[in-house]
Amino acid sequence: MAFQLPDLPYGYDALEPHIDARTMEIHHTKHHAAYTTNLNAAIAGTEAENLKIEDILANISKYSAAVRNNGGGYYNHNLFWEIMSPNGGGEPSAQMNIHKAIERDFGGFENFKTQFSNAAMTRFGSGWAWLCVDKEDHLFITSTPNQDNPLMDVAEKQGTPILGLDVWEHAYYLNYQNRRADYVAAFFNVINWHEVTKRFNDANPGRSNL
Repeated sequence: MAFQLPDLPYGYDALEPHIDARTMEIHHTKHHAAYTTNLNAAIAGTEAENLKIEDILANISKYSAAVRNNGGGYYNHNLFWEIMSPNGGGEPSAQMNIHKAIERDFGGFENFKTQFSNAAMTRFGSGWAWLCVDKEDHLFITSTPNQDNPLMDVAEKQGTPILGLDVWEHAYYLNYQNRRADYVAAFFNVINWHEVTKRFNDANPGRSNL
């Protein structure tokens, strides 16, 4: 199989009370697992079996809807698990490049938080909210429908995702029911800023400290 379901970097109950253990277990073992299985089936016997998921997504317009939906679901959840942590939350340290970039591009953390929350709240139906790095090395916030993401060549605005929030109902409904705003607010208590910073730095390896 070309792609495999990753283990979580923490226990299913590690993000409680912000994200409950049962939701995490179902989300990982059922939803993410299904995207992984279905992606492998969709690319079986094709050249995509030998490609990185990022390369598939960058040229997603030439693939089937099954590859788009399941490839996006596979990649998006891989990122989602890693940018959360039981030791996360709060603001990134002032010494981190990501903190400096947020100050530069959003005018402060609270402005970033408001804009990101708004992207998550105004995404109609199922989808994702994203913090990304563009080709000029600046941050921007966007949202995508379904399992699309900004790596895809079909995205309204393309860039490198470094933080993503799943706003499909399966990500929060057991605990929050229809209260998406409460779920979005809770997410800020588990963001792993060390991982987000790593992804920000990796997006432009030639960058010096801001």
